[in-house]
Amino acid sequence: MVDRLRIAILTHSTNPRGGVVHALALGEALCNLGHEAVVHAPDPTGRGFFRDARCPVVSVAAKPVNEPTVALVRSRIADYLSHFSTPAACDFDIFHAHCSISGNALATLTRRRLIPSFVRTVHHIDTLTDPQLRQWQERAIVDAGRLLCVSRTWAATLAAEYGAQADVVGNGVDGSVYTPEPEPGDAELRVRLGLGTGPVYLSVGGFEARKNTLTIIEAFARLRRHIPTAQLIVAGGASLLDHAGYEARCCAALEREGLEVGPGKPVIRTGPMAQGDMPGLYRIADTLVFPSLNEGYGLCVLEAMACGTPVIVSARPPFTEYLAPGEALSVEPDDPEVIAAAMETSLDPARRVRLRAGGLDVARSHAWDACAARHLTTYASLVPGPAPVATIATGSAAWNTTRIPGDA
Repeated sequence: MVDRLRIAILTHSTNPRGGVVHALALGEALCNLGHEAVVHAPDPTGRGFFRDARCPVVSVAAKPVNEPTVALVRSRIADYLSHFSTPAACDFDIFHAHCSISGNALATLTRRRLIPSFVRTVHHIDTLTDPQLRQWQERAIVDAGRLLCVSRTWAATLAAEYGAQADVVGNGVDGSVYTPEPEPGDAELRVRLGLGTGPVYLSVGGFEARKNTLTIIEAFARLRRHIPTAQLIVAGGASLLDHAGYEARCCAALEREGLEVGPGKPVIRTGPMAQGDMPGLYRIADTLVFPSLNEGYGLCVLEAMACGTPVIVSARPPFTEYLAPGEALSVEPDDPEVIAAAMETSLDPARRVRLRAGGLDVARSHAWDACAARHLTTYASLVPGPAPVATIATGSAAWNTTRIPGDA
């Protein structure tokens, strides 16, 4: 039994990205279990998180930055350090980072002895070309006192690449929010987006390489040759990383294929959606198309399944960890012909019945309270006790101390 804990959960943004969604839901579930979890994020707009939360939240004062990613990340680390600059602000039992930004801030606070240590959830590891971004990503992993992963896939990656052990905590979905029953707002959302007779396919994550948007566009163009009334919704896209080059390639592909973009057009690009619209968006879509190339877990897969929407995923981990054959359509993500065929297959009435039933079962097995409970053993191992006798750093701890500047 873990005593009541005060937990500071830190994420990189107030926008609806997977790690932010996870952080908020985890905070709410921990509060349900009797702990006090406070979710923090830098908030340069002052508007707060993308949705109301059922747990305490803190919008960390942050300066607007209209510069390249490195300058933005450096500024966000500094914003966190300013916020936690006093012992009073650090009055928590556990500090839990969900990103490289907060992980670097907490690593510096640990070096300054303002906090004893921190937990880091590694949702996934990005492939970064900039050396400074790579160093920050690495430091936020190797300086953590304990590591968590949402999938066995990334826990194995940490073991192979860093020699580090991570506890696997999984993910969740709120079945009271994401439901299969239609609501009155669903019809209004269809009108607002300009949806026709369909079928309607949904891609979540914006124009981003790891979301495989370009291949989805190519697959959709092939499908339209057989089903000219089909429409593709590309939702989301709020990211700190610069995806301009990849976005340009996606836009060029749309133009090359003669696919117009806008409400009522073959392709509807929504940008970040209001949280209240997301369950309806899943319900009005015939199929979620999510053949991601590099995913932590795939929260939108669980959300779509909870809404009764069939799903297409990559036939790769982490999806193969928690989806059995028949619960989703699995494809090779590099082949647009195969994805297009799966998009058409997903419309078969008998197949849809099976996919819907299997998906609802998967969603029901992913309760947030169970996910939160899996965190408690890790948290308990970091609760401060009597001060230990100081020891000389060895191994990776000494390597970190000499290799990475203390306030990087």
